Amino acid sequence: MASNIGMMDSAYFVGRNEILTWINNRLQLNLSRIEEAASGAVQCQMMDMTYPGVVPMHKVNFDAKTEYDMIQNYKVLQDVFNKLKIEKHIEVNRLVKGRPLDNLEFLQWLKRYCDSVNGGIMNEYIMNYNPVERRSKGGKDRNSKGSQKTTKSLQANNMHNSASGDTVDLNKMSRPKQGRGSAVAGGATYSEEIQALSKEVTNLKLSVDHLEKERDFYFAKLRDIEILCQIPEMEDLPMTVAIKKILYAADAKESALEEAQEYLSEAINTVETEVESEA
Repeated sequence: MASNIGMMDSAYFVGRNEILTWINNRLQLNLSRIEEAASGAVQCQMMDMTYPGVVPMHKVNFDAKTEYDMIQNYKVLQDVFNKLKIEKHIEVNRLVKGRPLDNLEFLQWLKRYCDSVNGGIMNEYIMNYNPVERRSKGGKDRNSKGSQKTTKSLQANNMHNSASGDTVDLNKMSRPKQGRGSAVAGGATYSEEIQALSKEVTNLKLSVDHLEKERDFYFAKLRDIEILCQIPEMEDLPMTVAIKKILYAADAKESALEEAQEYLSEAINTVETEVESEA
């Protein structure tokens, strides 16, 4: 299965409209932008549809808005990957930022993987899968568990207060007094820290922008090479075949260059042998 897919694989040339159509049709959603799937809930449910009963849907939060809640969803997804022995590292810190390109690449990989499991065919389970019911059931289980914990906590606190006879009155709680001088000094310190952090964030953003531009630049170069290799007159040449072996190698494959060199060497030796025999 396609757990490891090279960056030049056709999976990464699937457009965002096709990805959105795939998600909306399968899960009965109405997403209009790729970044709306940044919470990780969509990815969890896609795996739930592909592998029945493997994903604990009661832990998946479709209302996740904060990065903390989104990270919890990706933890569920990573646990599922580990359970299924899927060798795919999830770039959680990048995905929760909601950047379209990062999320598009991950969803392109996910579509390719899910299609490789069922051959891209709507099997009987997928046909009968009710995504709305699965989402609502997960939400109910999560809410009921949360309310049970809250009720037990309140009961324990009430029993403790009744036993001790103590009653807490928030209006009577004294607030610590703070001198004006210390408040001003503290405010100045916080202001300096905020300025320093803001500068650091700005520098990081500039660095990320530069890296993204550099990545897009080299990706475009690789795409040009791929198009050149697909010319009918060239695609069967030994050099072209060797280049394709490198372009389409899986991410985890470290011997792609050696394999390409070995193939090219064998091809050259074959040609020399044929020339000598003809002579």
